[in-house]
Amino acid sequence: MWILWMWRIGFLLLLFWLIPYSGALILALFTALLLNGIVDWLCKSFSMKRLWAVFIVFVLYVGSLTTLTFLLISVLTRQMITVSEKVPDIARELYQTVMLPFIKQWEQYSKTLPADTIWSIENAMERGIHSLEGFTQNFVQGTVQFVTSVPALFVDLLIYLIAVFLICLELPIIRERVKQFFRASTYQKISFVYQDLSIAAVGFLKAQVLLSLLTFVMAYAGLWLLNVPYTLLLTLLIVIVDILPILGTGSVLVPWAIIVFFQGNQHLAIGLLLLFLVITIVRRTVEPKIYSANMGLTPLAALISLYLGFKLLGFIGLFVGPALVIVYETLKKVGVIKPNFKL
Repeated sequence: MWILWMWRIGFLLLLFWLIPYSGALILALFTALLLNGIVDWLCKSFSMKRLWAVFIVFVLYVGSLTTLTFLLISVLTRQMITVSEKVPDIARELYQTVMLPFIKQWEQYSKTLPADTIWSIENAMERGIHSLEGFTQNFVQGTVQFVTSVPALFVDLLIYLIAVFLICLELPIIRERVKQFFRASTYQKISFVYQDLSIAAVGFLKAQVLLSLLTFVMAYAGLWLLNVPYTLLLTLLIVIVDILPILGTGSVLVPWAIIVFFQGNQHLAIGLLLLFLVITIVRRTVEPKIYSANMGLTPLAALISLYLGFKLLGFIGLFVGPALVIVYETLKKVGVIKPNFKL
C-alpha cells in the first residue's frame, strides 16, 4: 500500500516540477476549455463531426487573433513612427520649459541655503541620476533579452496553437481518462465545481474586456476633449498600463499632468487630473457590479475576494480570490461543506 502512495506522491511532485516549464501547454488547455462550448454547439446544432467543428473554431480563433494583432501593431507602428520623428523637439521643449527654469531657480536658491543642506540636496539628486542611469541600463538589457527571446517565443506560440487544436479534438477522450481516476460521486462533484469555475472564468474575461472598453472610451473621450495629439496611441497605452498589475491609469496621467504643469500648461494638467479622477471613480463604482454580474457573485463578495486576493497574492490573486469563493459556494451546493455551526 505504501508503495502505491509513494508512486502517487512522486507523480504529483513531478507534475509540480513540470508546471513552470509548461506555460504554453497550460494556456492551450484553458483556451481549449473556453472554445469547447462553441465546438459542442456546432456538433449538436449541425450534426457535424468533431474534427470539422474543431477545425472551423480553430481557424476562426486564429484568424480573429491574427487580425486583431495586425490591426493593433499597424496602428501603433504608424503612430510611434510619427511620435519618434518629434522626440527631439519634445526633448528640447522639456529641457527649455522644465529643466532650464529649474536649474536657474536652483542657482538662485543655493546662494541662500546652508552648505550642509546644499550637499544633501545635491547628493539626493546624484543618487536620483544614478538610479535613472540604472533604470536605463536595465531597460536596454531587458529590450535586448526580449529581442533574443523572440525565436523561443515563436516556438512557444507554435506549440500553443498546435496544442489548442489537439486538446480541442481529444477533449472528450481526456475527460473519460480523467473520469477513471475518480468514483462516480466524486467525479460528479468535481464536474459541478468545474462547471461553475468555467462559467466564472468566462465571466471574468467578459468583465475584464468590459472594464477595458469602458476605460478606453473614457480615456479617448477625455483626451479628445483636451485636444491632445496622438489620442489613439496614448489611449491604448493607458488601457494597457491599466490592465497591468499594481499599475493603473494614474501611472500615465499623473506624471503627465505634473510635467505639463511645470511647462506652464495648467489647463491640460487640471484636465488630465480630472480625467484620472473620473476614470478611477467610475471604474471603482462599476467594477464590483460588472464582476458580480458576470461571475455569479454578489457585489460585496466580488469586491472582498478581489481585494483580499490582490493584497495576499498580487496580480494572480485577482483570479484566485474569486475562484476560491466560487469553489466554496459550489462545495456547499453539493454537500461537501456543511457550515451548520452556531456560536
